[in-house]
Amino acid sequence: MKQVYFIFLLFLNNNIMAQQNINIKSENDFLEKEILSKSIFKTIMNNKDAHRIQIIYTEINRDKNNVPIFKTHAYNVNHNIYFYPASTAKMPIAFLSLQKLNKLNKKGLNKYSNMLTGDIWKNEGAVQKDILCTTGKPNIAQFIKKVFVVSDNEANNRLYEFLGQEYLNKKLHKMGYTNAQILHRLGVSLSDEDNRHTNPIRFEDINGNLIYDQLAQISKLKYLKRNDTIGNGFYKNDSLINTAFNFSTKNRLYLDDLTNILLSVLFPEKFSKKEKFNLSKDDYTFLLKHMSMFPKECQLNDIDSSQNYDAYCKFLMYGADKNIVIPNTIRIFNKIGIAYGFITDIAYFVDFGNNIEFALSATIYLNNDGIFNDDKYEYETIGFPFMKNLGKEIYDYELKRERKFKPDLKKFELDYN
Repeated sequence: MKQVYFIFLLFLNNNIMAQQNINIKSENDFLEKEILSKSIFKTIMNNKDAHRIQIIYTEINRDKNNVPIFKTHAYNVNHNIYFYPASTAKMPIAFLSLQKLNKLNKKGLNKYSNMLTGDIWKNEGAVQKDILCTTGKPNIAQFIKKVFVVSDNEANNRLYEFLGQEYLNKKLHKMGYTNAQILHRLGVSLSDEDNRHTNPIRFEDINGNLIYDQLAQISKLKYLKRNDTIGNGFYKNDSLINTAFNFSTKNRLYLDDLTNILLSVLFPEKFSKKEKFNLSKDDYTFLLKHMSMFPKECQLNDIDSSQNYDAYCKFLMYGADKNIVIPNTIRIFNKIGIAYGFITDIAYFVDFGNNIEFALSATIYLNNDGIFNDDKYEYETIGFPFMKNLGKEIYDYELKRERKFKPDLKKFELDYN
């Protein structure tokens, strides 16, 4: 009996660690009865299991001292329901890159130092130039800016090079995200072995003097075997393979973990020292600014017309609407992901005009034929409308919701010039 009790406590403790400050329940009446029961969601809810929907809505109330208090509503949040996190994995990579710089504590080393990536392994090759940077050479600040404003894959992969797979995962596990697995770069096809290797990196000052030299790395980290398979088939080299697609060697991040990773940067005071990133005051301001910035406000000359609209990378409440102009009184601090039929958005909303704030995370799967790599995903017809409607319904509810104390949101009013 004692042994059974010990196993139960161990299981409970592991779940608490995974959940961090968000108290997750697998089902919650509010979302299902008050939001998802509405007619605009009827069709999708009739097929809810196939769409693998998971949602976390966080009410944020303030006490008389403006301290935030979280009240969480969750729908179908289940660690056994795999979703491919896609570009949402870029968020912890960006945060940990700043943390690693701070931990290195080298004189003259910061996010604006020139970062020159070498090429000794058969992955993405060297990067020595960036004409968009004032020095003509790349730096971590520029990579993070690209990651959040336009969700650039190559920028993410350079940060992955800096961290290394082993460092990246060990740090997340130490913070309590014990089931996180970030195993590969994005947008490039590399073997598991290739993704374990990262190239050497040299940091220099503006005069080309060496500040820090990082050798090539290889991850020796071992992972528990997974069985994350989905669908009926997939295309490989133009041939259809009629077996389920195996995601077991692909990135894995749970929705509640991603939510807490975001909230820990927005509200570090709500998290323990172990649970939050080691960031400076300037780092926090830098991240908040670029997580909420519109492409038109960003000094990135390589943004093309397909990315240059307000709602780009703002799926919740706006979907993929290229014509909408988001008022400056509304800011969304978020990170999206879209790939393999999955759409995910991890977001915090603030409306300065109406004095409201809330967090909303959601993921949905769109692949009616069950075949991967055929480019037949119902993003436009089902996915984006769902995300847009979900965000709008929660926003409308927040407009009506009474608060005992009005929030002071000055912290999130940033200068985007």
